[in-house]
Amino acid sequence: MFEGPLSASAYEVLGVAASASDDELRRAYRLRLRQTHPDTGGDAALFIRVQRAWEHIGTPGERAAYDRGREDVSWGAPAASAPRAGTRPRTKTYGQAGGWRRLRYLQLMSEHLGRTVTAREIYDPAVVREAPWEARRMLADALAEESTAAAIADLGIGFTAWNDVVAGADAAQKLDHAVLGPTGLYGLASEDFGDAVRFRQGEVIGPSVDGSTPVADLLSRIRSLSRAARVRFAGAILILPDDDLDEAVTVLGAVRGVPVAVVRRSALRPVLRSGIPGARAMGVTEAFDVRTRLTQTARVLVP
Repeated sequence: MFEGPLSASAYEVLGVAASASDDELRRAYRLRLRQTHPDTGGDAALFIRVQRAWEHIGTPGERAAYDRGREDVSWGAPAASAPRAGTRPRTKTYGQAGGWRRLRYLQLMSEHLGRTVTAREIYDPAVVREAPWEARRMLADALAEESTAAAIADLGIGFTAWNDVVAGADAAQKLDHAVLGPTGLYGLASEDFGDAVRFRQGEVIGPSVDGSTPVADLLSRIRSLSRAARVRFAGAILILPDDDLDEAVTVLGAVRGVPVAVVRRSALRPVLRSGIPGARAMGVTEAFDVRTRLTQTARVLVP
């Protein structure tokens, strides 16, 4: 169970304090099973989360390991990655994934605390969990972008990626990632809502989505970059944490000829290598032209 800045802990899912006794934990688990069971009108996604929470803290040994993991969690800025010896060439990459959101998180936390803070303090899990929702959301999305960029980096030499690409007048309207490969050019958004989501009429919904429109926003930013660079996108991909999706890949259909898919982060590389069903194929000559146009025109927020 991955816990990001917005995710409920296993204890919160079961509705108990982290200091609860084993008997209290067991009673809470049984109660939550009854409350969330689909046969009695409960939410199937929440029912699964309750079961997963119990898997992590249901026995003394599992609980101790889980508690240690929570203490050891690290949300600090990632270290610069050095070239790895003995591996194939990595994806050519421009920009720093998550860089803009981390800077914004630092600003929000400084305003919230009313003083200058150290990097060590600002990423302390206890401090993060008490931070305002907007700040935690910024950090959660920065972590999501960094995880996506790590997956993209291992695609290989046949791919090129641009992270944090300017796609509007406001930096908040940026396109998280643009990835060009043998199957075409894809626009990607990395999100972490901290809970399971569903789909309705081609959009992501759920209590944690809070009325936002991530699919529509992604398509708008793709169109903006497409006009600016005079390139055509093969598809749009929204990437979410594995635990937040029932299926590895959900194709939502096409909007103005652009196929849209929502994928688990662990499924991203296979999807980019094979392409989204219905996506327009791209020839070698066009791919070279697209790479040239984007390299010349795409502006990244953090070099």
